[in-house]
Amino acid sequence: MQSQPQNKNKNKNNNMAEQPIQTVVIVGGGNAGWLTAGRIAAKHNCQAGAIRVVLIESPGVPPIGVGEGTWPTMRSTLLALGISETEFIRECDATFKQGAKFARWVNGAADDFYYHPLVLPQGFGKADMAAYWLQGKTAADLAGPLSSFSNDLCYQEAICEQGLAPKTIRHAEYAAVANYAYHLDSGKFGLFLQRHCIEKLGVEHIQDDVIAVQSADNGDIAAVQTQNHGLIAGDLFVDCTGFKSLLLGEHYQVPFKRCDDVLFIDTALAVQVPYATQDAPIASHTISTAQDCGWIWDIGLQHRRGVGYVYASRYCSEQQARDTLAAYVGPQIAELAVRKIPIVSGHRQHFWQNNCVAVGLSAGFLEPLEASALVLVELSAQMIAEQLPATRGVMDIVARRFNETFLYRWDKIIDFLKLHYILSQRNDSAFWRDNRDPATIPQSLLDLMQLWAHRAPGDLDFTSNNEVFPAASYQYVLYGMGFRSDTSRLRHQLTNWDFATAQLQQNRKMIDQALTLLPTHRELINKIRQYGFQTI
Repeated sequence: MQSQPQNKNKNKNNNMAEQPIQTVVIVGGGNAGWLTAGRIAAKHNCQAGAIRVVLIESPGVPPIGVGEGTWPTMRSTLLALGISETEFIRECDATFKQGAKFARWVNGAADDFYYHPLVLPQGFGKADMAAYWLQGKTAADLAGPLSSFSNDLCYQEAICEQGLAPKTIRHAEYAAVANYAYHLDSGKFGLFLQRHCIEKLGVEHIQDDVIAVQSADNGDIAAVQTQNHGLIAGDLFVDCTGFKSLLLGEHYQVPFKRCDDVLFIDTALAVQVPYATQDAPIASHTISTAQDCGWIWDIGLQHRRGVGYVYASRYCSEQQARDTLAAYVGPQIAELAVRKIPIVSGHRQHFWQNNCVAVGLSAGFLEPLEASALVLVELSAQMIAEQLPATRGVMDIVARRFNETFLYRWDKIIDFLKLHYILSQRNDSAFWRDNRDPATIPQSLLDLMQLWAHRAPGDLDFTSNNEVFPAASYQYVLYGMGFRSDTSRLRHQLTNWDFATAQLQQNRKMIDQALTLLPTHRELINKIRQYGFQTI
């Protein structure tokens, strides 16, 4: 008789394990919610009825409205959603981003800058071009500043410096001369995604407030209680509720792991700056200019610039930060609204609990130095869509893999962001000096710096195929900031100087061709608005 309840429980558990994943409920809209909804709906042909995707969005919660920089992954994301590049650019005030220009990060001088472009160094993967580049300098050169690594080995810096676009109007949508991402109006992008997901992909949209969570016997979320639509049941719940983290944080009490002992930035002051004239040049890269206690982003959209000062409040007052931003923007800031945005750097200890996974700010947030926010949303949405568990029984396997993948990605992004600070030679404030304190540097990054003292970063330095920033990105930052790997012990390996020299010559040739072929960024945007690209 005692075995009967056990058999009943066993049968019940087996039945739950075989329960198919048919309804995905996304709580929260914004870019995170709609990108995730779109990815799942497009991958699983939501309109055909195999998978139901429901997005519940609170009508009273405004979007954060920042996060205007993307990575080249956005092109494949938009393609996967079936979005026209022409329509996207027209509707979202979007422009092209070809990388980032870091000004005054090394020593603070007026002519101090380097680039992290989106094109790989010439010859990367075919030869250790960084070692050839370093060895090609004379001893006198090595005693002083090196020439620009990115300009010697990548044609994209020259394109950006001349204010040129990465393609022409004759290129098809998403095709290019130079690799690119986008700058976009975050608020407009969210509304654009919303319309597309509802009208083209079959996502169900409910505007309501979630006021409670109903649990199943096994601890899963069975349904969420809404203010006006009652219970909304689902098989998988995606938490896109922003910093509130209503499901993963509040319901499941998954702890938040802060990293403000590594990344000091905790506040942003953001402002939208109109162009002086309609035909003003548009920068085709993010400009990040270092300041006493942080740095200022400058992003060129079609009709305005997004500018913001991110700083560490323990090193300066809010008024000092506002004065710094005003000095950068100029007198017109007196007529503009400045928004203050708190930043808590860190992430949840894990991201998938039971049948709930967090995407976007509900998973975590890091300072926007390398535009990691949206790319983490894209990568999360892609993995959920592509590995959507068929049944509840396999969901725990997918969850474990998801958690391992994204804990790795978050840790590596933290390392990469910190790299920018520890290489700076600035001594004008305690902010920069403290950032170089080894006690604030993750051991994983300290270990890599020891390796790179003797050779350039390479792909085998990273143990996963889930890298957000490849070895080439580390090379651009290291050598852009004047770091010098002592490659003297590698001279016996550098046996193909003819190849290395040919790569440098090829880069100069590509610079000349690009400067001749490509239009200005403003000119291309105007033509897209008037004519559009060829569709693919």
